[in-house]
Amino acid sequence: MEKEKITNNELKALGINDVEVLVNFSRVANGLLKHNVMDKTQILANLEALIDDPMPYAMKKGGKFKNLAEDVIALRKEGKFIKQQRSNFALKEEIADFPVWGLEHIEVGALAQMKTAIQLPVAVAGALMPDAHQGYGLPIGGVLATAANAIIPFAVGVDIACRMCLSIFDMPARVVDTETDMLKNLLIDHTNFGIGGTTKKYHDTSLFDSKTWSETKVIRNLKDKAYAQLGTSGTGNHFVEWGELTIAEGALDGIPAGGYLALLSHSGSRGFGGSIADYYSKIAMTKTKLPPEAKHLAWLDLDKDEGQEYWIAMNLAGEYASANHHEIHNKIARALNLNPLVRIENHHNFAWKEQLADGTEVMVHRKGATPAGEGVLGIIPGSMSTPGFVVRGKGDAASINSASHGAGRLMSRSAAFKTLDKAAIAANLLDKRITLMGSDMDEAPMAYKDIHTVMAAQTDLVEVLAKFEPRIVRMADPKEKPED
Repeated sequence: MEKEKITNNELKALGINDVEVLVNFSRVANGLLKHNVMDKTQILANLEALIDDPMPYAMKKGGKFKNLAEDVIALRKEGKFIKQQRSNFALKEEIADFPVWGLEHIEVGALAQMKTAIQLPVAVAGALMPDAHQGYGLPIGGVLATAANAIIPFAVGVDIACRMCLSIFDMPARVVDTETDMLKNLLIDHTNFGIGGTTKKYHDTSLFDSKTWSETKVIRNLKDKAYAQLGTSGTGNHFVEWGELTIAEGALDGIPAGGYLALLSHSGSRGFGGSIADYYSKIAMTKTKLPPEAKHLAWLDLDKDEGQEYWIAMNLAGEYASANHHEIHNKIARALNLNPLVRIENHHNFAWKEQLADGTEVMVHRKGATPAGEGVLGIIPGSMSTPGFVVRGKGDAASINSASHGAGRLMSRSAAFKTLDKAAIAANLLDKRITLMGSDMDEAPMAYKDIHTVMAAQTDLVEVLAKFEPRIVRMADPKEKPED
C-alpha cells in the first residue's frame, strides 16, 4: 500500500513557487509525516500559518518548523519568496485583539490560525478557549463572530453539530459497580460505532417527516444515508458511557444533591453532516478567494442561494445530531425501564445568529466551543478516565458567550501512537476503574490536556454544577479510522 505523502501541488497551493523553497518545505513536511510526528492535516495547517507569519515559529526553541521559518524570513529580507496573493478578498492589515483563555497551554499553530481568522474582512470579534488546538481554518476551540450574513463552513466544522447529551437516572451511582455487566450489555445492544455503521431498529423516526429533507437536491440525496445511520455514533473521539454523576445541593432544579447513575454521549451528524460540510466548503472556497493561509476560512453569503442552502442544511444537521443522541438515550432508557430525571445537551460545532453586547447582529461560529450564555446549561467532558462537568454559562461578553468543549488534545493522533505506552494506558484505566470497550491509543487519557487545568482557566465563563466520572466507556473499535 502506497504511503501517504504531501505533494508538491499541495505545497504550491500554499503559495510556494520558488523551487528551492519548495524542496525544503517538502523535505521537512514529508519527514514529519513519515516519522508520525504530526498528521497531514496538522502539517499543512502549520505550514499555512508559517507562511503567513513565520516569526512565532522562528522564535520557538526546538520547533519542528524553526529552520523553515528562519529561511522564509531571510528570503523576504532579500526580496524573495514574496507571498502570492491569489485572492479577491484581502485580509485586514490591522489585527484586532482577541482574548485567549489558558494561553500558556495553547500551541502556537492554534494562535496563528485565530490571528488569521480575526483578519477576515467579515470578522467582527473572536476568542480562543483553553482547550484550543489546531484544526482546518478556525482552530478547534475557536469562536468567531462574523457579519450576520456570512457563514464559514470550516469554522462550523466537518462534523456539523457535534454535541453532548447527558441523561440522569434516579438510580444510585454505585450501580456502575453492582450492575456492571448489565450496563455493559445495554451499551453493546443499543449503540453502534464505525464509519459505515447503520441502524437496524428505530425508536423515533419522526424527524424524517420534516419537509426540510426535500428543500434542496443535496439534502434529498443524503436523506437515505442519514436515515440508515440514525442513532449511530461514528469514530474518533465519539463515545457513549456510563458514569457517576455528583450533584451539589441546589445545583440542578428538582434534583436533590447526591450521586446518580448517568449516561453521557458525544457524537454528531455522521455522514450526512460530513457530506454537507465537504460540499459547501468547496463551494465557499470557489466563491470566496482568499490568501492561501486563509483559504479554509472562505465564507458563504446568506443573501445568496448557496448560503441559504448551507444554512438550511446545517440547521437540519443540528436536528439530526440531536435525534441521533435521543435514539441512543431513549433505547437505553426503555431497556432500563426507567425515564431519566432530566436530559441536558448542547452543540459545540455550529453557527448561531446572535447579538454582541453592543447590539451588533453577528453570526457566531463555535468550532469545538460550548455555548455559555447567562444561565445556559452545557456539558464539558474530559477524557475516558478523567471527569466531565455539567456547567451553567455566565454570559461573558469577551468570550462571545462561550467556553471550552472538552479538555482538548495535547498531542496529535499520530504522536499518541508513536509516544504513548500501552501498559501505562492500561494501568491508568485500571487505577480509575474504567471498563473500556473499543478505542485505541490515540484516545488515551494522556493524549488530552488536563481537564482540571482547562476548567481552572475558565472560571469566569462557566459555573460547575455537577461532576461526571466515566466508568463504563464504549468507543469505535481500534481498526476504525477517525472521521473528524
